[in-house]
Amino acid sequence: MTNLVKELRDVAKRAVELAKKSGADDAEVTVRDGTELTAKVRLGQPELVQEAGSRALGLRVFKDRRTAITYTSDMRDDALDAFVRETVRLAELSEPDDLNRLPEADQLATEFPELDLFDDKSLSIDAAEALSRAKRGEKAALDHDDRVTNSEGATFSRTAGTSVFANSAGFIGDYSGTYAALYVEPICDDEDDKKRNGYWWTAGRFLDMLDEPEAVGKEAARRTVARLGARKIETCEVPVVFDPEVGRSIVGTVFSVSNGSAMYRKSTYLLGREGTEVASGLITISDQPLIARAPGSRPFDGDGLATRKNVIINAGVLETVLCDTYSARKLGRKSTGSAGRSVGGSPGPITSNLIMQPGDISRDELIARTKEGFYVTTMMGFGFNAVTGDYSRGAAGFWIQDGEITYPVSEVTVSANFDTLLKNIDLVADDLDLRATTRCPTFRVSSMTVAGR
Repeated sequence: MTNLVKELRDVAKRAVELAKKSGADDAEVTVRDGTELTAKVRLGQPELVQEAGSRALGLRVFKDRRTAITYTSDMRDDALDAFVRETVRLAELSEPDDLNRLPEADQLATEFPELDLFDDKSLSIDAAEALSRAKRGEKAALDHDDRVTNSEGATFSRTAGTSVFANSAGFIGDYSGTYAALYVEPICDDEDDKKRNGYWWTAGRFLDMLDEPEAVGKEAARRTVARLGARKIETCEVPVVFDPEVGRSIVGTVFSVSNGSAMYRKSTYLLGREGTEVASGLITISDQPLIARAPGSRPFDGDGLATRKNVIINAGVLETVLCDTYSARKLGRKSTGSAGRSVGGSPGPITSNLIMQPGDISRDELIARTKEGFYVTTMMGFGFNAVTGDYSRGAAGFWIQDGEITYPVSEVTVSANFDTLLKNIDLVADDLDLRATTRCPTFRVSSMTVAGR
């Protein structure tokens, strides 16, 4: 790994130097090297084994307040030289923008915290072991209940990668990470020849963070069987409880309307509402990139700035808008260290570990305190207008009656204005889901429209 990092850093520094020699005022370079392995089984038989490696370099050059962004996978000396020269020529053809320049030198990261993101053990997982884990997960699902009659399969995957970022202001930084996941999706036969599928998964930076395949398969089967006999309900206005598996999309939507790009483009209903109440006082949402071993952690952002914890909503009040350098300049403020970019793309604001703070009651108590309502475990489609806040999605889950989960529900739609939805969150559980980059516990919205038959 040490040799790989040195090699990538040398390539990044050389590309920056070539850009300056070719006439660029400044330059930024991202170099990424990664490997991935995916193995899928269905009904106990291998269906896919795929292993690949990739390496790419992305270059952004600045000249006379003009910019160009290009990328390549050919890093041989002659090819890189020609690639850089061509990128500088492309910049000369673009429209000028006074904000197209590097971050101020004193804003660039100078210290890089150790976040423990790389698991050497994960690299020992070969195709045979990946298939074995997938088979174990699927078999556990098929054996758990006779009503599980089929399967969409089980997939085990692992990835490892190293990223280096450098610019002509003297910044250079790198970090490496791994990630592994197992996903199991069984199928049940329901009435009228309907098929009901469910799923469960486990994931983490380190292999020892993953649940055993058998546990994943059994949970996937339990969730699938629970959907048998699902029915429609009459259209009504009731409390709606969001399982963490679907609640994450609500938290992610909060970011989509509270970032610098949405603000300067005026494409958010939260425009001009910083410092005001935008959600229930129970809601605190923060972006935390410095959590050890977390899936979204990183020591610096896509502009080379140090990352830090940013509280977006604090006890219901919109406190921080996540910005990269460019969107911050458009808004007349400073970056929050939240820039992200693909190898061949422009930087923009992104999240790292976006976390909704848990409450102090259990999930079971939250359900027990719901006399009647709808517990959402699956959502599909996406109907959201960021400017008006209108929100509507297809949903499935379970009906709550007298504080207990009763029968499964499907083919309904939940809707509300998103501003009202956030303000009407009246119960938050303590079961924070730690598997994904966007994390949340179970929570309840006091009233939403559930459209059925």
